[in-house]
Amino acid sequence: MNYTSGLMRNMKKYDVTALGELLIDFTDGGVSERNNMTFEANPGGAPCNVLSMLASLGNRTAFIGKVGDDFFGHMLKERIESRNIDSCGLFLSASVPTTLAFVRKLPDGDRDFAFFRNPGADMMLTADEVVSVRHLIESARVFHFGTLSMTSEPAVTATKTAVDAASGVNALISFDPNYRAPLWSSPDRALKAMEYGFSVCDVLKISDDEIEFFCGTSDLEKGARMLAEKYDIPLVLATMGARGSMALYGALTVFRPGFRNPDTCETTGAGDTFCACVLDFLLRHDIGSLTEKDLSECLTFANAAASIITTRKGALAVMPEKGEVLDFLKSHAGM
Repeated sequence: MNYTSGLMRNMKKYDVTALGELLIDFTDGGVSERNNMTFEANPGGAPCNVLSMLASLGNRTAFIGKVGDDFFGHMLKERIESRNIDSCGLFLSASVPTTLAFVRKLPDGDRDFAFFRNPGADMMLTADEVVSVRHLIESARVFHFGTLSMTSEPAVTATKTAVDAASGVNALISFDPNYRAPLWSSPDRALKAMEYGFSVCDVLKISDDEIEFFCGTSDLEKGARMLAEKYDIPLVLATMGARGSMALYGALTVFRPGFRNPDTCETTGAGDTFCACVLDFLLRHDIGSLTEKDLSECLTFANAAASIITTRKGALAVMPEKGEVLDFLKSHAGM
């Protein structure tokens, strides 16, 4: 596949442009004094979480998506702008409300999601709207997307229009399935969307659960290798929560353990933080000539950043700075 090299940095206005969902994550706030469940409204959505962490690391970012012309939509616009994410590709729907997601932490540490998205504004992004801001894609070194913009039309066509634009300028294409079962009308539709992403990406970030769902195997390396070879993906990053992560690059397979954090309160945004750190690394290194040492360094930093975000409620508005991650790594040196 083709992609821009680091030498083209000064020719591009943006380092990364992402397309997809921007929504409100209502995160579990425990129980009130009246014994009622409470939730905190946090800005979220995987693509913008990725951009927010990239911005924390000093990158120039832009977003393409749609929210409702409502209280939550305007809040989200303000929040991404405060994170230095270019919002000129954010459209407001006068007829469909902003998507809401309720995230409840389960006793085993996993999460349960409830979505109010039938439809949600993010699903209504059109191909014409993407074309109207295609400069955000053509002026970016990396284009990033996931599957949640492909659950239904018109956003499916909008997503593919954006991918075509990125391919047309040889941008590096990054894909994270971010599979959420409740949002799909059938598993088969989700699998087809994932397959499309695999077929067009240069960089794949995928979780252990998603590998098992798509490949039918709990053997992480076997599944990741299957995807890399079948779809000719130059770099596959497989994550397994606190256990760590793995990179498959040509014949190389590199594993780095994660950082179990006693202060973890929820895991929303951990995968997005990890993905952003990988893209930041690739913006500074030639993807055509990565070494085992490079991949080990990349995974270690990304694992550390992901561990930090698990200690905070929400993700988009509270991403760690580079110095925090480096300090965290120093404090865990030798562990």
